[in-house]
Amino acid sequence: MRTPRRRGPLAPALTTAALGTYTANAAFGTAVAAGLVDNRRIRWVHHALFILTSTLAALALLAALLERRRAAIALIPAAVPLIALPSTAGHRSRHAVVALSAAPGFVVAAVLARREC
Repeated sequence: MRTPRRRGPLAPALTTAALGTYTANAAFGTAVAAGLVDNRRIRWVHHALFILTSTLAALALLAALLERRRAAIALIPAAVPLIALPSTAGHRSRHAVVALSAAPGFVVAAVLARREC
């Protein structure tokens, strides 16, 4: 009889993935704001990355809570700007400030998630 294979914790992988998509979206948004990328025809990329980042962050937070990891506490401050971000879409500078305010939470959560492995 085979014993079920034990899987590792999900929180570190999900937190790292959320940080990766957040970083990609921030880089894309910065390139658009700097005029390096014309996103008129590909605006959906920024929106898709935001949805993916938000989904991964929510899953990482849930996994960290279920696994009782400290990374969950660090993800909460990152979640607040993600929730507020859609209301700042028309204001370029406010949008950037709110988006960048999530960065410390993502970085701290990723570091904590990796340390707790």
